[in-house]
Amino acid sequence: MKSRGAVLFQPASPLEICEIDVSPPRAGEALVKMAAAGVCHTDLHVMQGKFPAPLPAVLGHEGAGVVAEVGAGVASLKVGDHVIPLWRLSCGRCEYCKMGRPALCAEGTRIRNTGRLPDGTSRLSLGGRELKHYAGVSTFCEYSVVPEAALLKIAPDVPLDRAALLGCAVVTGVGAVTNAARVQPKQTVAVFGAGGVGLNVIQAAAMAGAGVVIAVDVHASKLHLARRLGATDTVDASAQDPSAAVRAITGGRGVDFAFDAVGSPAVVRQAYECLAKAGRLVVLGIAAAGAEVSLPLSSLVFEERSIAGSFYGSGRPAEDIPILVDQYRAGRLKLDELLTRRYPLEQINEAYAALDRGEVARSVIVFEDRSERQDAKTPRAEARGRAG
Repeated sequence: MKSRGAVLFQPASPLEICEIDVSPPRAGEALVKMAAAGVCHTDLHVMQGKFPAPLPAVLGHEGAGVVAEVGAGVASLKVGDHVIPLWRLSCGRCEYCKMGRPALCAEGTRIRNTGRLPDGTSRLSLGGRELKHYAGVSTFCEYSVVPEAALLKIAPDVPLDRAALLGCAVVTGVGAVTNAARVQPKQTVAVFGAGGVGLNVIQAAAMAGAGVVIAVDVHASKLHLARRLGATDTVDASAQDPSAAVRAITGGRGVDFAFDAVGSPAVVRQAYECLAKAGRLVVLGIAAAGAEVSLPLSSLVFEERSIAGSFYGSGRPAEDIPILVDQYRAGRLKLDELLTRRYPLEQINEAYAALDRGEVARSVIVFEDRSERQDAKTPRAEARGRAG
């Protein structure tokens, strides 16, 4: 079948909207009609050549849609099911899967590095030329073939443009707080970078009961939104030394946890320098390939500071995302506020230009208007109507 998709042919070039050929799903796969796809910095890094990926590829890794067809042997899904693609496929059998860290599974790494599905082939092509599946899901395509194991079924009452955010930005940010850091009530937190991921770190820290949640960014609009999502204090890093400002807010002590949601060596160093004794830095921003950071080793020993990485929420996305859905329904997790703009597929390069300029928290590519029409029927809107 023919499907419009956003293809990256080479680094440092814009995405091209093409009519691509999508082969039917094979055994253990499903064809998903995408409703919305998140505009994420990770794809931007690939587009800019900062992060390697097999090309040419249909990009996109954050999204939500509806199952249009299933291949042989698919038992957990049927046509019409609403799903979120999980962009880090795991085998379920290796040591990392068994210890609850499926993002570290070698199967996901292999798919990421080859751009092909588990059987070693692609379902995407253009004029007979193979196109790669980005992260195994390629959500910047009207129709995409995805392995059954990489699709999470969700209830149909969750608007798909909001559901798309759960697959990367939300689970990554919230998981960094709940799984990697395990922030406790009254502890102090600083979040460097108030974009799509950082804002979810902020709201997760607030949900965990942190006593102080400091948002650090260079864009005033993002700092304003950070306060709406739970930040108690904000620091404009374009106007002052952010590490010194964080220490001033905490009376010179520093914070128990600092989170880097930017992926810049300079920002990682700034976040580290605002830690209190025994404080922990959690790095979840995606850095350019080969990036390194310099840190004073003495503080690791004499002040017992520590550094940890967090990838895809450091947990089990297939189990964690349904919990996030319940929190959204209950009004605790804010998704509506995160969604800054919607773009049609034809404006995807404009969407990434706005992201690169820092104009948006999270935007989505919407393939059709049905998610807009669901606005009045969100779970919280219906709850407000019943309460009234």
